[in-house]
Amino acid sequence: MGYLLKQLNVRLLAGSYRSIRTKLLFCFLIVTIIPLLSLGALSYYQSAKVINSQFGKYGENAVAQLEQQTSSYLNRMNQTTETIYSYLLDPARVDLGEQVPTTYKEIMDKDDFEVLLKALKTDRTIGIYIITPSGYYYGENNLDVSKLSRIPAWQAMSNSYAGKYWLGFYPQNHGMKDTIENGIPVLGLAVPINNPYGALRGSKILIEENAEDLLHMFQLFENDTKAHLRIADPQGRIIYETATAFTSQNSDIVWNKTLAVNGWSIEARLPATSFYRSSGIIRSNTIIVAIASCLLAFGLAYLFSSRFTARIRRLKDAMQKVSFGKLHTRTQVEAKDELGSLDTSFNSMVSGIQSLIGEVERSERLKKEAELKAFHYQINPHLLFNTLNSIQWKARLQGAEDIRQMLYHLTMVLEGNLDISQELIPLGRELRMIEHFLKIQEIRYGPAFEYELECEELLRRYLIPRMTLQPLFENIFFHGFEDGKGVIRLSVREEGNHLLLTLSDNGAGIPADKLKGLLLPNMAKRKGRGGLGVQNANQKFKLHFGLQYGLTVQSTQGEGTTIIMEWPKKEESPDGDKQNH
Repeated sequence: MGYLLKQLNVRLLAGSYRSIRTKLLFCFLIVTIIPLLSLGALSYYQSAKVINSQFGKYGENAVAQLEQQTSSYLNRMNQTTETIYSYLLDPARVDLGEQVPTTYKEIMDKDDFEVLLKALKTDRTIGIYIITPSGYYYGENNLDVSKLSRIPAWQAMSNSYAGKYWLGFYPQNHGMKDTIENGIPVLGLAVPINNPYGALRGSKILIEENAEDLLHMFQLFENDTKAHLRIADPQGRIIYETATAFTSQNSDIVWNKTLAVNGWSIEARLPATSFYRSSGIIRSNTIIVAIASCLLAFGLAYLFSSRFTARIRRLKDAMQKVSFGKLHTRTQVEAKDELGSLDTSFNSMVSGIQSLIGEVERSERLKKEAELKAFHYQINPHLLFNTLNSIQWKARLQGAEDIRQMLYHLTMVLEGNLDISQELIPLGRELRMIEHFLKIQEIRYGPAFEYELECEELLRRYLIPRMTLQPLFENIFFHGFEDGKGVIRLSVREEGNHLLLTLSDNGAGIPADKLKGLLLPNMAKRKGRGGLGVQNANQKFKLHFGLQYGLTVQSTQGEGTTIIMEWPKKEESPDGDKQNH
């Protein structure tokens, strides 16, 4: 036997059996036909258990619904009697009497009481009456007290009964014009009034509700389940019972519920032959269904395996084309399943590779252009500084002190700009370069502008990107001030682990249309100098500290501009490394 299994395994893994399509078809047939055949063999023994359990639960749920609906009726009637009882306990109602009211106050009390009774009625309420021992009653004027004896439970209720007496179901045929034959079915509740301190002591509250919907639900349950329904009170009195004759057996299926309101018991009995009838139908059809399912499983397995392998083969061909350099290749996404996700991922991957290759090509081209420009514009700092120093010394010898001062401050600014050894420098160093820049502007314009600086000495050691502030100050003088006149305020403060730098001026401001696109990446491609310094400074903060940091620009044309910078506190360690705070 082991040898045969081994030979079968060799055949499955060799020859035509190596294809995924054949393997899938074989696996589908195994996992489908074997369970179906097992189900056919076990259906005779399992069908009765499953169907009977479901039908039993259905019967239990149906009886539970009967219990809920009946309890809804009873609770509503019970709450109505408690409201009336509470109303009669009010000392102000003691004038309600057992005779026809004669005085004005008695008539008003009667009208108020009957208004309450009308307010307690619902769309299902037939009548609410308070019947006194003398035969006089409160409520709608449509009751014939002498006909109440037609209610069997009313006639059986003794005058000494002190609790709530549920009259059950009966026809409402005790109106003034009613006869024994007519009358809709109602559910009644009688409550004697026995409180010695309230009004109408010795009277009875009678509430009747339309029971047509409830009885119709009972009949639907009987027709649906074919069960015999019986409702009885705790004393054994039959409240309701199915009209057809029924003989109970010990083998009957019984569903029971007890109403919490008054203790009525609901019992539904179904003969065992009716209960187990459904399982016989399934037992006779199981074999036919099993055979048909096997044939269907074979056809579906064949179609599915063919479609599945075709999609895999198409994806393999596309991957092979991409490996040959055909990056425009894409696969068609036919469905939103796992293979569809694989096709989508493949297309995204090829698009990403294509974009990445294009980006690399553009980067290399830009790199070469930058190298050529850097070589073309390369300046020897020593030659520049020596030349400036020579011009400065010449100006000093000739007594041109303004020119000497301007050259001195220009040299200091250029020295900071041309020192590219550090991208992050202390804030104090950046502020010193700004002071040199402002000295140049002061020589240029004279004392036309004011500069206010607010920065604690401890904050000057924290790092800021090099050449961040000077372009912003250049913008102020080139675009904000007219003839250099204005006030510039720069303040630096710390907020937790961040630094907040605010640079404001009272210059010309920025137009609203230009302000919207000031920090956009494509701003650098526009002609003119306006906005380049702001854009470059913003990009420096994002490159060094993260995308969440940068510049915020607020400006009103004609009133000035405010630029706010926020970045984390960093300072140089003794060995030159940056440290976060």
